[in-house]
Amino acid sequence: MNFDLHASAKNHMLLVAHRGVWGGNIPCNTIPAYETALAEGADMIEIDVDRTADGKLVIFHPGMERELLGYTGRIPQMPFDFVKQLRYINIDDCPTQFGIETLDDVLDRFKGRCYINVDKFWKYPREISAAIRDHGMTEQVLVKTRPNAALLDVVEEHCADMPYMAIIREEEELSPLKDRRIRFVGTEVLFADDNARVASREYIENQHRMGALVWCNTIVYNYREVIAGTHTDDRAILGDPEGSWGWVADRGFDLMQTDRVLHAALYLEKTGRRKRNSLC
Repeated sequence: MNFDLHASAKNHMLLVAHRGVWGGNIPCNTIPAYETALAEGADMIEIDVDRTADGKLVIFHPGMERELLGYTGRIPQMPFDFVKQLRYINIDDCPTQFGIETLDDVLDRFKGRCYINVDKFWKYPREISAAIRDHGMTEQVLVKTRPNAALLDVVEEHCADMPYMAIIREEEELSPLKDRRIRFVGTEVLFADDNARVASREYIENQHRMGALVWCNTIVYNYREVIAGTHTDDRAILGDPEGSWGWVADRGFDLMQTDRVLHAALYLEKTGRRKRNSLC
């Protein structure tokens, strides 16, 4: 598989699986969750990385030990030999058979198979970027940050050779990217309502004219702090996919991060919105 985000987006709308596809007894951020995402039609998996006390990179959402493991300790304070014995709990607070994966194992498993977004990579940029290069996956992995000077310095120093997206909210500008030695491929936009500039058709069309892709999130972390207005997975799955996934596709977004990969893929395909004849 050749990895070129612009070429892929020219072919079809890209679906990003938020921490894989999880539920029931399958925990998020595990190889089974990522395999499920690919089986359901995801083009990209989003992964979270943490680091043990002795420097081992593991796949885990930082700060969620109590919620996901039923354990009050923190992974950055534990040695890897202890961390690898921990097991996720499921929605009923029962232990599962699934443990914490290492970044190396996940990169090995999905090399050549899908795009990967390493979320919050800037916590351990040197180690994460080194692992990506060791696996020969610089074209396959996408990194993102807010476009402030300190984080852009990190990108320039550690992953200038990897595809990069800027995460912007409402009226935030991309001007800090000017003259940066960065492989800018597009923007991830966060907005509370449709009146935000970054949610407008004009903004998206302008980004496309500049050769940039635009990413939208229909996931819901907190319903009080939405990041795609009312166009959420909740709205789609509860009976109005047209007002959610349909709106995102029609507005011209190139990538959509969702917790409902299969339903989104089937809806977009059924309504003729998944495949594209040309880059928007």
